[in-house]
Amino acid sequence: MSGFMEAGDETVEGAHGLADRLATTQEQLRATSDILKVLTASTTGGAASRDEVFDAVVDSARRLLGAQVAQIYLVQADSYVLARSSGLTPEFVDFVSQHPIVRDRATLVGRVTIDRRVHQIEDVLADPDYRRTDFQRVGGYRTMMGAPMVVGDQVVGALNVWRTQVAPFDDAAEQLLSTFAEQAALALRHVELFSALESRSAELARKVDQLEALAEVGEAISSTLVADEVLTTIVSHAVQLSDTDGGSLMEFDEATGLFRVRTAYGTSEDVIGSLRSAEIHIDRTWVGRAARSREVLQIPDLDAEPASDDPHLAVLRDSGWRSLVAIPLVRPDRVVGALVVRRKTTGSFSDETCELLAAFASQSAVALTNARLYQQLERQSVELAQASRHKSEFLASMSHELRTPLNAVIGFSEVLLERMFGELNERQEDYLQDILAAGRHLLALLGDILDLSKIEAGRMELDLTTFPIDDVVVQALSLVRERAALHGIRLTLETDGGLGTVTADELRLKQVLLNLLSNAVKFTPDGGSVDVRAWRDGQEVAITVTDTGIGIDPADQERIFDSFQQGERSASSSEGTGLGLTLSRRIVELHGGRLWLTSSPGEGSTFGLSIPQASAELNTELNTEPYPEDAGWTDEDLASGPTVVVIEDDLRSAELVGLHLRAAGLRAVGAPSGELGLELVRTMDPFAVILDIHLPGMDGWEVLTALKSDPATAAVPVVVVSVEPERGRGFALGATEYLVKPVSGDHLLAAVTRLLPPTTAPDAAAGLSVVVVDDDPLALKLVRSTLEPLGWEVHTCEGGQRAADLVRAVSPSVVVMDLLMPQVDGFAVIDELRPDRDSDGPPIVVLTAKTLTSQDRSRLEGRIAFVAEKAGIDLPGLARRLAAVAAAHPAPEEGP
Repeated sequence: MSGFMEAGDETVEGAHGLADRLATTQEQLRATSDILKVLTASTTGGAASRDEVFDAVVDSARRLLGAQVAQIYLVQADSYVLARSSGLTPEFVDFVSQHPIVRDRATLVGRVTIDRRVHQIEDVLADPDYRRTDFQRVGGYRTMMGAPMVVGDQVVGALNVWRTQVAPFDDAAEQLLSTFAEQAALALRHVELFSALESRSAELARKVDQLEALAEVGEAISSTLVADEVLTTIVSHAVQLSDTDGGSLMEFDEATGLFRVRTAYGTSEDVIGSLRSAEIHIDRTWVGRAARSREVLQIPDLDAEPASDDPHLAVLRDSGWRSLVAIPLVRPDRVVGALVVRRKTTGSFSDETCELLAAFASQSAVALTNARLYQQLERQSVELAQASRHKSEFLASMSHELRTPLNAVIGFSEVLLERMFGELNERQEDYLQDILAAGRHLLALLGDILDLSKIEAGRMELDLTTFPIDDVVVQALSLVRERAALHGIRLTLETDGGLGTVTADELRLKQVLLNLLSNAVKFTPDGGSVDVRAWRDGQEVAITVTDTGIGIDPADQERIFDSFQQGERSASSSEGTGLGLTLSRRIVELHGGRLWLTSSPGEGSTFGLSIPQASAELNTELNTEPYPEDAGWTDEDLASGPTVVVIEDDLRSAELVGLHLRAAGLRAVGAPSGELGLELVRTMDPFAVILDIHLPGMDGWEVLTALKSDPATAAVPVVVVSVEPERGRGFALGATEYLVKPVSGDHLLAAVTRLLPPTTAPDAAAGLSVVVVDDDPLALKLVRSTLEPLGWEVHTCEGGQRAADLVRAVSPSVVVMDLLMPQVDGFAVIDELRPDRDSDGPPIVVLTAKTLTSQDRSRLEGRIAFVAEKAGIDLPGLARRLAAVAAAHPAPEEGP
């Protein structure tokens, strides 16, 4: 189990790491897109548009790099001018304007522009070469990083960021700052192009076309992450606007040192194929030389070049290309690729054309980098989705495979505890109780795992109904009341009047409340309290559970909602699976609500949930009558059944006992005190008494002593149900059975029905027969061991191949059918026995571990009596339901 939990932790941690990287990259792409949109949105090309782009750059750089300040300096003769900033104080801006920065290595901006690369000063106070301490005193910075703004081959400025603490920037921050610097340089280039257009009106049309092409490329980069679409747009525009005949964009692979043609324009498929087959190495080719030198290289006449073993040039020469230019696609720290445009004629390329292609190259570098990041994240997302799907499929399969043997462990334990095959000594009963508890705990864990896998796979469907929310809260409280009483924990409930009805999945909502209450009781020290409050808040229903435990450390408050995680709240925190809160949050979120936690160490914890509800009339006419202190309660509808007197002062506990007894066909008469209980036993002559020990006034020990000392009541069997584990004392005073709370309904009924005379036992089934169809021998054995002692004639069939023939041969009172069987499954057998709703034949009951889909239920509707899940099946209850179904469908009379 520990290995499984560790694997689960690694999977969850890997999933969270990928999700964080994806979110970070998406935020970076959005910032890049926003800057490009600002750039392409301008139509004036003046200082205003430049400042808008610069503002977007410094704001994004400051935010995404976690810096206090971002600023752009532009080169002006032998000094630098502060062009734009984010986060600077007016005092610093004034100081910079009065104290110019000289172009030398005494400042970060000087180093960046002189070296044409990214520089970082981890602590300016520890850098002996940094000499502008006057700036540092005004700005208060410690760690600085800057990236050059390069237009073509000219450094035009620098983008700097700083932090006021010593906190170095990582490699990812360096790459991101380089991207922003490129975009700032592109903005500056944008302004220069428009200025040139104003001075050279004759070239206006051409310049507009060029800028429109750049805008289209920028829009392509910002609007799609499909790499080939963006790169094809770049190459086609580069060829058209440079007035050339064709071109190609190459991507560089650092692992092999080779350039690969990614896309081409104006080039035949044969030539593209040859170029892709050629080994274009960075150290042995002309394109590689351009990339290594990071310079634009051109060949005006390819035929005039000396012969070489460059495979790239050889393919182009043989294909009729005569002149070409290569623009390297580089980032400050690496080569990304190369953009090559070509002509069928000889001739040099103008500086203007090379500058234009450099702008395209800058876009291409960004596009290639983004494409690589996107492809990597997309691949990792696919791998993560596959891993998640495989995990969910494995968990579902594992849960199903383990449920069958667990069902046998639980079922046979219950059979032995019900003494169907003889009495048990006290140690045997204790061991069986431990086996049963462990089996049910493991079954609950499997159920939680299966529920979680359904939610993660998007296959959990809510069964929405409208019901009184007060009832659900009270029922959940009643299920933890006994454990709370055992530890002296006080439970309270506060509601703001009648809460009325809600529309939700009642079973799932009760599951969430029970989990929160169980955790609160488990993590509250003895003698503490758990307070539940429920109210309506506008169009929401809210419920909080507050305990007086030691609280939860802030570091654990989000982690405990992760799968297989628990907070370090007490020594008992090893109990449980670590899935309860995960499932609870997911279930609440499926309802469109939220689950939250507020806690401080030493001050307890409050878990709360809220579920949205549409406005509706509140049904406030709920039954809030207290348990009478001066009279008993009876089930008048079943007054003819054998009578059991229940002496219990807690209303909810008494109600639960009454529900179990009523389901078994018995009549329950309640007494909230020992005195009233004795009076009822003497006057009603019950066949048994169920007695709690903790009673107001006369306690249970005194009641038991009085019953056994009175000749009129001494023979009445007494079943003690108490939180006190004093079996020896109970048996010594004359108790027939002694059950320690919490007690399941099955155990209580088993203890009571053993006291009934054989002729009055509600499970007696003389003359009834059943055919059980299942491929699992243990399941067949379990059902047989349950029904045969009750008088059933049991026929079994392993698998569905001959099930229909057996049913026709023996004409049973009822058929019990599994659905998941090899070769011929239960659906096929049901189709044969009941081809339609009006078909004759014995009633069919489905007993399966399969989670039925809506299609399954539609297929079975009208052709079966009911469906029971194998997991945690109530075997005595199943026997009673089978008897009721058989009685409601009498077998046809045999002919003469």
